[in-house]
Amino acid sequence: MTASEPVTLAALLAAARRRLEAAGSPTADLDARLLLAAALGLQRSDFILKAQDGVSTAHAARADALVARRAGGEPVHRILGRRAFYDHDFQLSPETLEPRPDTEALVELARRPMAETLAATGRCRFVDLGTGTGAIAVSLLALFPEAEAVAVDLAIGAVVTARQNAEAAGVAARFHAVVGDYASMIGARLDLVVSNPPYIETEAIERLAPEVRAHDPRLALDGGADGLDAYRAIAADAPRVLNPAGSVLLEIGAGQAADVEAIFHRRGFAIIDRAFDLAGHVRALWLRSGKLA
Repeated sequence: MTASEPVTLAALLAAARRRLEAAGSPTADLDARLLLAAALGLQRSDFILKAQDGVSTAHAARADALVARRAGGEPVHRILGRRAFYDHDFQLSPETLEPRPDTEALVELARRPMAETLAATGRCRFVDLGTGTGAIAVSLLALFPEAEAVAVDLAIGAVVTARQNAEAAGVAARFHAVVGDYASMIGARLDLVVSNPPYIETEAIERLAPEVRAHDPRLALDGGADGLDAYRAIAADAPRVLNPAGSVLLEIGAGQAADVEAIFHRRGFAIIDRAFDLAGHVRALWLRSGKLA
């Protein structure tokens, strides 16, 4: 290849992969493909079908800029500005937590109480506390066309992003996003409370991976001295905002199950079921009001 010849897609991908491997990325090949696809407008199959096609200098420079950001430690989905979760892609913003696969355990766990409520009453109204991108509420609304959600977040930017994601998923008419502090502003009785609240101990935040510590909003990470502040706040409001025998569905951190269950037990809730994450930890809890353990 002479200096005047354009670099091929295969060569550009190989160079990007090597650069990310040298920077310590554990998913260098996948990251390189995602970033080049975004920079060049490619489909997955193009890396095979167009491997020997030349890439213009402008496109190569665009790809190089994205790869440089990833090599500098910025998460790939922050660079792309979106992330897939459950059945949809969700736009990200600086005020939103990046939705992760483990949270899909919470969505799966919530399906049963939602289906039971719809079978019994023909409708299901729930609140998603700390909605962020709206990933949990939007996913559940897409699964259950009869359901309706209130999505609450303390960050105005997160509420704006969540509304945009609801519109993109076609559920905006049943998605009501508001700015608020957990359930303090909820007046109506609801069937479910769902939440992936902040649950990292304050002093542990500085030990998180740089991709998380430097790029996810602290508001969505910091759960207080013992990581349980949000659960206490939710448990305090849950009896007021839930219908009789209403359910609470929560994501929790590894090892927090017993503590969170105890917090809710003191408010009259009993554990109904638990869901596990990809590493085998209890990741989500289903608690119900007024039901014996």
